[in-house]
Amino acid sequence: MNATSLFAMIAVGFAGVVLAQDQLQTDILPTSAGDLTITFIGHGSLMFTFRGEVIHVDPYGRLTNYSKLPKADLVVITHEHPDHLDPATINMLRTTNTAVVLTPACAEKVAGGIVLTNGDVQVVKGVLIQAVPAYNLLHKRIDGAPFHPKGAGNGYVFTFGDRRVYVAGDTENTPEMKALTGIDVAFLPMNLPYTMTPEMVADAARAFRPRILYPYHYGDTDPTKLTELLKNEPQIQVRIRRMK
Repeated sequence: MNATSLFAMIAVGFAGVVLAQDQLQTDILPTSAGDLTITFIGHGSLMFTFRGEVIHVDPYGRLTNYSKLPKADLVVITHEHPDHLDPATINMLRTTNTAVVLTPACAEKVAGGIVLTNGDVQVVKGVLIQAVPAYNLLHKRIDGAPFHPKGAGNGYVFTFGDRRVYVAGDTENTPEMKALTGIDVAFLPMNLPYTMTPEMVADAARAFRPRILYPYHYGDTDPTKLTELLKNEPQIQVRIRRMK
């Protein structure tokens, strides 16, 4: 690692490690209330660990053996598509004390959850969660319907201490996304044709300027294209992890 790279890592205050068990990558982000550990499961699935509590986002059982991962204090679901809403895996992770945050359509398949609609803000398990609209502007099915219609899905902004972490869900570069402020970490999807092109992600990032940007749920899209598009934006650090 050269001196410039080392300085960049120190400046954002986090380090990366790998879990040997399933070769899941993790990053650690210091916050004013303790470290946030981000575990990259793959596709649209993430795990956050903060102040001793475990948050699973869109857990999808085809990606890893969830029985080897910690049970959930909180499960958060972005929308009802089966690669994001996996009731069997949610049930595996759930305990009597687990809270589940989901959309109205997801609540039809998973009972006992806390339903958030676009724009809702709620504190769950001590974490402030803001639901951000997640939808398509351009990419549509053959019949003209968007892959993700407006009002159905959520992205979420989590507040961990003094850090704001945005998990966009399946969406394009919407006005609501581009109007976000104070985002420290953003997860933006590039799974064509369902979500964004690298150019769309770059456009959104230039608008709301996250300090750290992870392309995720990127399928066969080359995530290094995003690095090239944002090479002249040194304040936006693109971090590529195994999130195909």
